[in-house]
Amino acid sequence: MTKTAYPYGLASYPPRPAGARRVAVIDIGTNSTRLLVADVANGFVTEVERRHRVTRLGRGVDYSQQLSAEAMEETCETVGEYVEVLKAFGAETESVIATSAVRDAENGSAFVAELRERFALNAQVIDGDEEARLTYLGCVSERSGNESLLVIDIGGGSTEMVIGRGTEPSFHTSLQAGVVRHTERLLTSDPPGPAELEELSGDIHKLLAESLEGEDLKIDAAVGVAGTPSSLAAIDLELDPYDPKAVEGHILPLKTIQWWLSRLSSIPLSDRKLIVGLHPDRARAIVAGVVILIEIMRAFNLEEIECSEHDILYGGAIKAAASLSPIRP
Repeated sequence: MTKTAYPYGLASYPPRPAGARRVAVIDIGTNSTRLLVADVANGFVTEVERRHRVTRLGRGVDYSQQLSAEAMEETCETVGEYVEVLKAFGAETESVIATSAVRDAENGSAFVAELRERFALNAQVIDGDEEARLTYLGCVSERSGNESLLVIDIGGGSTEMVIGRGTEPSFHTSLQAGVVRHTERLLTSDPPGPAELEELSGDIHKLLAESLEGEDLKIDAAVGVAGTPSSLAAIDLELDPYDPKAVEGHILPLKTIQWWLSRLSSIPLSDRKLIVGLHPDRARAIVAGVVILIEIMRAFNLEEIECSEHDILYGGAIKAAASLSPIRP
């Protein structure tokens, strides 16, 4: 009998609960490239392996409308590593999602073709509507109750805001505002000056006013997902190393977030990288992310937000599991 060789020194694939489907999702964003391997059963997601790396695929896209060769290569190297990981953990299928940077860049289709050629991956470039839907689906997958919920996802090139009750979103909007886009566009000093911060706040305020004009939106609670809220939670809790279980459900009052903006924006990048809980690769763009978050909270009169890691990766996992054929008894 031939002995099966499993990567990463594993004696076998990690066990999978009965009835669950093991899926993998790779999220290729403007600022980071992330992987989730998860077991999904009845819409419930159990993490098996989760990884992320700041690859900044969208660097310079706001000006050039092009993905740089260097950024594409660095992202491909990360994707290649993730492909080996998802194989090691026995994923039945994989879903590759590309968002703002790839859909905005004129050579985005060339990058998608590169992924297909090198890794046999069919990346899906999703629009803002699908990005918002998957983010909301992932966020509410383990929530109960019938509250009117605002989900905030601040990305590298765009920001999604979704409102819904239960499992169904009723409103969403996608802003052309993101931590990479607005850092490159407006925060050019180190540390950023008061005039730059004021200009950034004003730009986000204007985008929000245009996006929400005429809407009568009432919410009971708000959840922030992805990099900015989770980074703020980690530095607020002084997490070293990062602990996703501690971040999940952490409450950040607006006053606390404003205090951290004052602190983060007043020190140079070299000192920002040393703050406990803040990953050094996120130090450059964190100030823009916090400004965007504060402006959203002001627009909705929010006194606090809840932090969550249940985001588009969870939504993508649920969708991927639903696409598989039912398990036969």
